Order: sequence, then structure tokens, then C-alpha cells
Amino acid sequence: MNKNQINYKGDEEKVKQNNKLVLCKRCKEAYAASSNTQTSCRFHPNLFVCRRHDDQKRYYELGPDDPPYAAKFYDCCGAEDMAAPGCTTSFHISYDDK
Repeated sequence: MNKNQINYKGDEEKVKQNNKLVLCKRCKEAYAASSNTQTSCRFHPNLFVCRRHDDQKRYYELGPDDPPYAAKFYDCCGAEDMAAPGCTTSFHISYDDK
């Protein structure tokens, strides 16, 4: 028997499960469980917020019509672009995971 052959019925189901694509809760990308590594998922662990940056006021310029609390940024890393790549990496987590 060749090493790529399935040696019993249970293996076939296991291979199908590992290659099935699922959606990650954090980064919203589809992934296969067989390729999920500790650096597969890039995400922001905190929310994108709209408030004043008390400790770093000088870095966040507001427009002339913006109220003083209108700085928008990720609370975890300070990125001001909502589409900024995540600042943390980890394993993907699917909606099926508990």
C-alpha cells in the first residue's frame, strides 16, 4: 500500500474534515484546519473606537468640524485606518469552535 492511500474508512472522513474551508471569527478569512498555524490569523484584539486619545493627543489631528472626541483608532495599536492589517497573530478560530 502506498503511503498516500487511505488505509481505513475513518481516515477518508478525517482528510475531508481537515481540508474543509471554514470562516475565521477574527479575520473573516476562509481557512483549512490542516493549514492553521500560530501565525495564520492577523487581527486586532481590541475594538475600533471613536474617542479622544488622552495619552497621545499630539499624534491625532482632528478636522476643523470634528468634535474633540472624534479621533478614530484601534484601541490595541492606535492604527487610525479601519482597514489596517491586524497587529496580532494567532491561530484562526472558526464559528464552530467553542
